[in-house]
Amino acid sequence: MNARRWLPRPAMSATLLLTWLLLNQSLAAGQLLLGALLGLLLPPLALRLAPTPSRRLARPLLALRLLLLLLWDIVVANLVVARQVLLQRRRLQPAFVELPLQRDDPLVAVLLACMITLTPGTLSVRIERHRLLVHALHAPDAAALAAGIKQRYERNLLEIFPC
Repeated sequence: MNARRWLPRPAMSATLLLTWLLLNQSLAAGQLLLGALLGLLLPPLALRLAPTPSRRLARPLLALRLLLLLLWDIVVANLVVARQVLLQRRRLQPAFVELPLQRDDPLVAVLLACMITLTPGTLSVRIERHRLLVHALHAPDAAALAAGIKQRYERNLLEIFPC
């Protein structure tokens, strides 16, 4: 029996188990079993999205800068969404926005979708071959929203993960 088949990413499996136990604040047998099951089932599913050896970070410092930008955007978006929901609820203009992707790259598309979903006020609804469908809580100008996402996130991701 091949251990790599059952545990293709042992560190990821251990991290999932540990995270599960910390989130549940329990070492009960049921929680250990469920955490171990997550650690066994999720890493093989995630392998499809993992960078191949030839697709490593081309620009690690840009990746760090993008992460810091995303964290900043999450904080700012939380404040903006709170203000909109509390003070401007009647003026909100929710919309679905189609975001064409520059390149057919599953890894970049999924990372971009995750970044969009993590930012309050936006949610990635569907990932297709050359586009994302995004729902925005307030998008009076859909084209400007799409251009902003492409400029702020997609351009950087394409530099970090070149073909």
